[in-house]
Amino acid sequence: MEILYVPLIQIAIAYYLFVQAPLYNKDRWLWAILGFVFSLFTLSIFLILTKRKALGWILLIVLILSSIAGILFLSLLVWAVLFSKG
Repeated sequence: MEILYVPLIQIAIAYYLFVQAPLYNKDRWLWAILGFVFSLFTLSIFLILTKRKALGWILLIVLILSSIAGILFLSLLVWAVLFSKG
């Protein structure tokens, strides 16, 4: 059931960008496609390029920090598996 959430979020972000992009003289199809493929990253860049810079930067920083935390967690997990005495 949880696997359905990711495409729904991607579609919602793509739709939001498709509707909002022309209001800022941006290409709606480009932003919708980028929003579907890269979802939250594209949304944060769009927000930074439009008048909602603070929200865009907050979202981008949270994405970067969560990516770093995920990489560190997976690195520790691989290290623990490789060097466990079992």
